[in-house]
Amino acid sequence: MESGHLDAASFPGPIDLPGTLESGQTFLWRSIGDGWYRTVDGQRVIEIKQRAGGLDWRANGDPVSTLRTRLGLNDDLPAILATFPDESIVQAARDRLAGLRLVSEPTVPTVFSFILSAQMRIERIHDLVTALRRRYGESVAWGEETVPKFPEPRVLADTTETALRDLGLGYRAPYVRETAAILAEGFDLEAVAEMPYEKAREQLTDLVGVGPKVADCVLLFGMDFAEPVPLDTWIRQAVEEFFPEADSGDYAETSQAIRDRLGPHPGYAQTYVFTHLRTREDD
Repeated sequence: MESGHLDAASFPGPIDLPGTLESGQTFLWRSIGDGWYRTVDGQRVIEIKQRAGGLDWRANGDPVSTLRTRLGLNDDLPAILATFPDESIVQAARDRLAGLRLVSEPTVPTVFSFILSAQMRIERIHDLVTALRRRYGESVAWGEETVPKFPEPRVLADTTETALRDLGLGYRAPYVRETAAILAEGFDLEAVAEMPYEKAREQLTDLVGVGPKVADCVLLFGMDFAEPVPLDTWIRQAVEEFFPEADSGDYAETSQAIRDRLGPHPGYAQTYVFTHLRTREDD
């Protein structure tokens, strides 16, 4: 096991690690106590904790490049925040959520995470992703224990709907199994990532259980697209309260209208507004 420290001076702007990892962008990190979070990246287990002056890490292999990518540490956060529009809800979110960063997660588990997200609380989505890892994931050695990684699509395709329902997936079980089969048969996610945004969103909806909103989440958090503004419950509330003229009743048109209002980094701005609305009652 290796350990190290990422100095805060090595990346532009602050980071709020718990705020970022618990914001609903990703379900691939689990809190393991004492401020530490754990994930599996390929054959490498990574643990990370925030403390004054930066981020401490532990891993079986140097994870610095991976952490910089997955946690958005290469983003010039102050410059991005400076582009946010002068809209009251956006400015309130920006002022309250200093250090929230946009993640860049592995695509395949992000697809399944957001298929599972329909009508689910964030904590429950984490539980279901963890259940899939523990039941079907390959174990990665970590000291005297092992940690399961997210299962490969072919493994999920070979299971049964009943087995997935027994894990608590409910009506999402056939979606997971059928999408796993499509991916195992060669659906090219890398090719999707190279398409223009709206074409990529359309292509992702060929997967079972993936509508425009889930597709936008995958593109934003798992494929590095800057444009998506997923229209979930919280963003629709923001539209109703602050941008009513943007709501055309059509997903694509409304999403486009909101993108036009949120500046050159609409995905980032959306993530701030979403997190602000979801958590403001906690303060």
